[in-house]
This record gives sequence, C-alpha cells and structure tokens, in this order.
Amino acid sequence: MTAERALRAAAPHELLDAVRRVLVEQYGAESVDLLMADYGLTVLQPVSALPHTVEPVSVHNSALGRAFGAQEPVVESASDGRVRVHLPVSVRGDRLGVLSVTLPQESGVQELLGELSDIAEALGHEVVVAERDTDIYLLARRKDRLTLAAEMQWQLLPGRSCSRPEYDLAAQLEPAYAIFGDNFDWSARADHLMLYVTNGMGEGIEASLLTNLAINALRNARRAGLAIDDQAALADQAVYAHYRGRCYLSVLMFDFDLTTGRAKVVDAGSPQMLRLRGGRVEHVAFEAQLPLGMFEETDYVAQEFQVEPGDRLVFVSDGVYAVADPMGRAYGDVELVRAIQATRLLPAAEVPRAILRELTGHRGRSVPDDDALVVCLDWHGI
Repeated sequence: MTAERALRAAAPHELLDAVRRVLVEQYGAESVDLLMADYGLTVLQPVSALPHTVEPVSVHNSALGRAFGAQEPVVESASDGRVRVHLPVSVRGDRLGVLSVTLPQESGVQELLGELSDIAEALGHEVVVAERDTDIYLLARRKDRLTLAAEMQWQLLPGRSCSRPEYDLAAQLEPAYAIFGDNFDWSARADHLMLYVTNGMGEGIEASLLTNLAINALRNARRAGLAIDDQAALADQAVYAHYRGRCYLSVLMFDFDLTTGRAKVVDAGSPQMLRLRGGRVEHVAFEAQLPLGMFEETDYVAQEFQVEPGDRLVFVSDGVYAVADPMGRAYGDVELVRAIQATRLLPAAEVPRAILRELTGHRGRSVPDDDALVVCLDWHGI
C-alpha cells in the first residue's frame, strides 16, 4: 500500500525514484534498478542510466533475463551475503521489463517475494499510464534508433502480449527497429476477443501510413459495434477512397467467442495461420477474399471457425513463409511446422521471438529484406 500510494503521487518520470525510496525505507534495499525490454526483445536496458551509459543486460543468458522470460522472481546470492532479487514487471501479461533489488542479507527474502512482486506489478501499471506523459520509459526500450516508419508502427500496436484465463496471446515484429508495413491489433471484452494480423504493401513511410489508415479504420468500425465483415468493408472503403486501388492491405481477422471457442473469420489477403492440436501441426486455410482497398465497395463474408482448449494458433505474414535461404529455398510450411513443433513447450509469450530466431538462421543473414510478423495464441477455453 505504501508503494502504491507513492507511485500514484509521483510525477510520471519519477516512478523509479518513488519505488526506490519505499524499498530503501521499508525493506532496507541497497540498490533498485528498473530495466526495460528493448523492441527486439534481446536486451534489458536500465531506465536510471539514460542515455545508455550502462551496458544493457542480455535477455538470453542472465539472471534478469530468466526473470523476464519465466515471469517469475529470480534470487541471486552474492559471496558477501547480499542478495539480488529480479522481479518481472508486467501488466496483464504484457512483459515490460525487470525490477532488480539488492538487499543486505538473504535471510527472510523468500517470505518477501510476494510483497516485492506486488510492488513490481504496481510499478508496471504506473509505467503504462506514465508513457502518455513522458518518453523516459520508451527511450529505455530502444538500443538503436528507430526509423520513422518503425516509430509509427510501434505506437500503433496494442502491446506485445496479453493474458486472460481463456487465452495467452503474444506477437513480435522483425526488423524491430526498421519495420514499416506489418502489424497486429487486438481488443477484448467480457465475452469476445478480436484479433487482426495485417501485412502492409510497400516500404518505408508509405507502408506505415497505409497500415495506420487501415488499422484506425478497423478500430473505428469495431468501436461502432460493427461485425468483422462490416469492419472489413468499412476499412476497405477508407483505404480505397484515399489510394484509389494503388495501394492495399492484406488482413486476417478473427472474432472469438470466449465462452464457446467459435470464431468468425475474414481472410482478406496473405497472412496465414497454422494450428498445433494434439501434437500435430497443420495449415488452416480460409476462403480467400480481396485485400482491403484493392477495389471499390468490396463485400466481405465471415466464415465460421472452431478453436478447442489446448489449441495453439500461429499467425505469420509473408515476410516469414516466403523468406528464401541463400540457395533460394522458401521457408514455407515445412520449416514453419518444424519451428512450431520445436517451440511447443514454450509459453505463448516466448514463441514469436523463438520462431523469428529460427527464421534468421534459415535466411542466413541478420537483416531481412521484408517485415516478418509472428503472432501466437494459446487457447485455454473456460
């Protein structure tokens, strides 16, 4: 309660200072640091040392990275008796970073983990709110400069993961610092989850502007209470009215009923979906319809789709399945199936990043020629 009051009273850029004071006064903490996950999900960067005067910490081979990946506290003991506690900072499944606290002695630390975890969670909620008013936390998320197109795309996204009892959902884009067209969006209410996976046309700012127009048109229609086929029609009209068919956008749209697992689907373009069910991966094809904005006043029809508890759905853009290796062989369904099988034991939040690492190995070079998007949905049902 003391920490929550201090956070609510603090200025947006002083949240870490507020938490640090509470942890020093109430728990005898010797140091407190907040590290944010970068856009590529490769490093954790300290908020307290901007602009990057302290080396970032790897997500892959560090105690802080274990806390971030497992979403569980990790305790490190030092030879002098001190102990460092690394606490995941997350908001409803969206993983933001890690709060690292150094305490003078290890005795009694296990009994404090619940309270310290609650403080880290409260900090996460305040960071999300504070990002409306300060850039300090957004700056800590970038280890390189974002292109303008990437800046626009990241600001358009709802988050990178979210969790509810019915599902776990996560997504990642590559190249994180230079994306321009691919995008994802989701929105949940009491009994429905709407999910959109988009594959934009073009490059740079023009691709980002196209995606921004289409996503905001879809959101406008969704918030007006329209069904997904009507959402697609409205967004189609908005894109065509501006570009007159010169540019268009592919989108795969889902409206899941959280109580039954039934979904309505509109497949308007190139994003694809694979399903892992009972240990078997299969490509699920829907009736293909025209991309948004290709022609004037296109009618869209929603299909029915059933998801079952235990299903894992993996959505990819053409920047994944069409990528060629140095010999010219496309990644395709075979490699995707292998990657999904290889990551089947990982939580949903780890799957997009793991598949994109596999894709980098197939491509044979670190810099892709096209955007790559992976979305993973684990369905638990009710």
